[in-house]
Amino acid sequence: MSEWRFTHWFHCTMWAAEMGRRGETSVETSPGGSPPRRDNVTEQQKRTKTIYVVYVIAALDITWMFLQFSVTPYLAKKLGFNTLWFGYLQTTVGVIQLCGGPMFGRFGDIFGARAALSLACSSTVVFFLLLAVAENPAMLFIHKIPTIFMHVLPACQMVVADLSAPEKRADALSKLGLCFAVGVVAGSTLGGHLNTRFGETFTAGFGAVGSTFSLLLVLKFIPKTTKSQAPTPGVLGFLRFEADKCFDKKARSASEFARWPVAGGNKSKSIFNVGEITRLLKFPGVKRTFLVKIVAGLPSGIFQVMFSVIALDFFKLKPEQNGYLMAYFGIASMVVQGGVVGRLTARYSESSLLLLSIGVSSLVGLAQAYMQDVFQFCLTVVPMVFSLSVFNVITDSMLTQSVPSSDTGTMMGLCASVQSLLRTVGPTAGGFLYVNYGIASIGLLQFVVNVAVFVRLLQRHLGKTPGHQE
Repeated sequence: MSEWRFTHWFHCTMWAAEMGRRGETSVETSPGGSPPRRDNVTEQQKRTKTIYVVYVIAALDITWMFLQFSVTPYLAKKLGFNTLWFGYLQTTVGVIQLCGGPMFGRFGDIFGARAALSLACSSTVVFFLLLAVAENPAMLFIHKIPTIFMHVLPACQMVVADLSAPEKRADALSKLGLCFAVGVVAGSTLGGHLNTRFGETFTAGFGAVGSTFSLLLVLKFIPKTTKSQAPTPGVLGFLRFEADKCFDKKARSASEFARWPVAGGNKSKSIFNVGEITRLLKFPGVKRTFLVKIVAGLPSGIFQVMFSVIALDFFKLKPEQNGYLMAYFGIASMVVQGGVVGRLTARYSESSLLLLSIGVSSLVGLAQAYMQDVFQFCLTVVPMVFSLSVFNVITDSMLTQSVPSSDTGTMMGLCASVQSLLRTVGPTAGGFLYVNYGIASIGLLQFVVNVAVFVRLLQRHLGKTPGHQE
């Protein structure tokens, strides 16, 4: 090991150890000299309670969103929208949320969890009120404007990432996926019944009332901020991670180390500071993971945004039948998120699980290319849910662990922007493929793209030294 690399490793390790020792000392001793173990237990109980409340808020938000999915396609059809114009409507949402995602994440990092969740839930209330009074095509577009701040799930992910230990973060985030599944079942079933019996206006009004209840939960139970005031395990883990790289024979040069951003360097208080947002892409591994998240997620994202059209036009489903199908989708998600993902993350490495999810996704795309009816689609639901769940949980966990805890909100905002980017490109690309080449083209695209990404990642994984893999 060169003298510079040893010195860099030594100073990083000593600094991290000193910060960890100070953190431990501040926890173990009190002004009176006695160890406040009861305070530690109380603080941990508060964290656990907050996480549980966040799970409830996330489940409710997904319930209201899937209730909305039982309204918008059928209302759009009543107002004369064809497949192409419905794609434009979905693209509008994607563009709005693509712009709002990073800014919302910065807002959460600067002003705290309660303010961020309050803003998101308030925007959802306005969204449903505008949907309830939408009686022409223009209003159907206007009611999408509040979606710029409708990032309840990323805000919940930020809180869970802040309050969970790095080694348990993937499991904690997977529980949010379980909440998502609960919301899918409840929202799809409830939305189908309400829309069939009472119409679109009543269903949208019900969503507004439910979103108001979510806002009250936020104001009552969510603390003002969930950020750690002292150096956090995420920062210390980052420093030790970088220090250990000095042992690698392929360690980077001193000039490349100097170009890396400083952990915890989030000083600006402007939510419109593009430099502070893009700064996170300079952390090691972040840019590569983002690229994988976009490229591998695009084909499945196209299918997801086009599914409401596929259910209505290809499968010829009625609102209530569509609700039952989405409920089945949600039950499969509950099983996978609640009983499978957590165990896999505890047993296997994140890189191996990422490869597995992409490989399964390619096979799902091939199966969907040849499906002819709802029954055949139902056979692909379980592997599809598995691949999507593992892929999203692993990539989100990898990205949040690559940055300090002071920037987790911005990082989750960037992750939400990836989904928004897929929703922006997906409807236009999906509408073009579906109208001109049929549903098989969407499945074949997913198969080809994911196979290519899988082969590339597998080559990189096999090319690593045993020390890298460890």
